[in-house]
Amino acid sequence: MTPSRIAALRAERALLLEMCRGLTDGQWATPSRAEGWSVQDVVAHMGAGCRAIFTVGALEILRSNDIEKLNDVLVEQRRQFAPAQVLAEYERWSLRLIRLARIVDASPLSRIRVPLAELGRFPANLLVGSAMVFDHYTHLRHDLAPALGLAPPPSDANAVAVVLEWMLAVLGNQLRVARHSWLTAPIRVNLAGAGGGSWTVLPDATITAQSVASAAEITASAAEFPEWATRRVEWRKRDVTVSGDTEYAATFLDAVNVV
Repeated sequence: MTPSRIAALRAERALLLEMCRGLTDGQWATPSRAEGWSVQDVVAHMGAGCRAIFTVGALEILRSNDIEKLNDVLVEQRRQFAPAQVLAEYERWSLRLIRLARIVDASPLSRIRVPLAELGRFPANLLVGSAMVFDHYTHLRHDLAPALGLAPPPSDANAVAVVLEWMLAVLGNQLRVARHSWLTAPIRVNLAGAGGGSWTVLPDATITAQSVASAAEITASAAEFPEWATRRVEWRKRDVTVSGDTEYAATFLDAVNVV
């Protein structure tokens, strides 16, 4: 079953708004788990990202060669905002983004490949749908909730599947650009649990759901993948097992850093 990016984006937006509407001024100022950013900064980043798609700033994002540095600039521009201003910007522009994502998903525009900074080119429906779900999902569960001492919001299979769709697309681009000399044989990646699946990473950096004889096999939790694959925590500290050529598998895992 193809995951619904629009449903996932709506659900993640609702979870973020539910969390933010109950925050005190002190909680807004709490350092998040995103280095150098407060809770307010993280939400400002998300609102700025939603808004930028509708402005000339979108060109700057698409053409950037350092998306993380650009994100810092956008957050800095909002440092003097009150929490209510930050939340209002996010609420307004995230709703518009969902409307745009619905239009793109249902039109031929969905097949147009669009660049996103140094991350490569992606179909437009992934860029305005899957990428934003990934942003919401990871910030909510790994940067905001832990910093605030809150239980992570619930996840469902649809949201996880959309997040993995984006992460694997980015990973494939990253491996292709890096041209790692060690990537000489297929690697099978099994992500177990709701929304998960199995994929093969080929030596040319293609990532396919096709099962191919592989030199190594990696098995992990789909729910944990967004945390360690973004290097918020080392993969060795999570439930990740390898078989076959374990050294080869470890080299691959050490190279994974989805941003």
